[in-house]
Amino acid sequence: MMNRTALPSETLVRGVPGRFRGPFARWPRTADAVLAAAMLLAAVFVEEGPGDALRFHPITDVPVPVLLLYAVAGAALYWRRSEPVAVVAVALVAWGPTLGSNYSTLGGIVIVALYSVGRYAADTRRSRLCTAAAIAAAIAALVIDGLLNPVPWGEIGFGALVMSGAWYIGRRLRMRAQRAVRLREEQAAETRRIVAEERTHIARELHDVVAHRVSMMTVQAGAARMVAADDPQEALEAMAAVEQAGRQALDELRHLLGVLRPDADRDRLGPQPRLADLQQLVEQVREAGLDVAFTGGVDAALPARVELSAYRIVQEALTNVLKHSGPRTHTEVRLSCESGGLTIEVLDDGRGAAVQSVSAGAHGGVPGHGIVGMRERALLLGGSLEAGPRPGGGFRLAARLPTGGEPA
Repeated sequence: MMNRTALPSETLVRGVPGRFRGPFARWPRTADAVLAAAMLLAAVFVEEGPGDALRFHPITDVPVPVLLLYAVAGAALYWRRSEPVAVVAVALVAWGPTLGSNYSTLGGIVIVALYSVGRYAADTRRSRLCTAAAIAAAIAALVIDGLLNPVPWGEIGFGALVMSGAWYIGRRLRMRAQRAVRLREEQAAETRRIVAEERTHIARELHDVVAHRVSMMTVQAGAARMVAADDPQEALEAMAAVEQAGRQALDELRHLLGVLRPDADRDRLGPQPRLADLQQLVEQVREAGLDVAFTGGVDAALPARVELSAYRIVQEALTNVLKHSGPRTHTEVRLSCESGGLTIEVLDDGRGAAVQSVSAGAHGGVPGHGIVGMRERALLLGGSLEAGPRPGGGFRLAARLPTGGEPA
């Protein structure tokens, strides 16, 4: 089956739903403001009654100094992402004067602040020391409050577990987010590497096409020089052929602009595969065990760059079917040329596997990188390439390559 690797900006739909993003991810500042307001209202109006029951009391029952402490602690939660350590410090300082009284209801705000420390605090030595001190201070305040009320030790221990657990959950989520960021960066770097390597391969192959033409021009120019004195007409015809080959070479060179190529591997001169070689490629793949049907064809001569890219796309597609779907997979290769463009379709009925791998070209071909490499070939010619699962099973690849320019 085809290599499913794609560029970050591209999406290959495979029936997997997108990641859910809640309000705290979509609208973080608004969500934090709502959270701060909700925690403040809970601290002001809710208190613990007999038998662990919660009861409401009017705001007039709360002294003004306590209301100010509540307001400061609740408002601090708005900055829990940017200043998590400072927020937990403010919450603990505000909680301290109310310990042992009926107004000691800031434990929920402290729990949210401890979670925020684990989730958003910087991973530095100073931050780790402050975090440890905050957890210890919160547990100490909980113990003092339980001793002054008094509260059974089991409830105190459970409260300490909740507070330390809130910090731990936040820390685990932060580590998970960091791993996800690193994974995305590594995938982006790998994609850039694959694209750069594929462009190198394409540049080398196109360079070989141009070098082949220049060699032909040299031979024709030499022949024209030798017969110029005895047969001027033949010399003119030879020079016309040189001119034609030169125009074609320049046309190929124009498509090399922007493609960087190392100095190595410049010794491979000679003609590259053409569309006429596709039938031989199909026969080779059949011998490897793939059930391939080849339909269509192109009668008109096309630019060498188009024929080369078309051959490589079909070669990579068949190689991936063979590697990832296995032998005996029924595959169709369709080729057509109309409206100034060459259309290539490769369809298979196999299950395949979404494996990211470096695929070698069939029978000694130049290595490629699945969809990334095939799409890069199409884009460099001004074309397009689509790939994705078929509704009835299997995989479909469709490429369209413009055929403008002088034919080879």
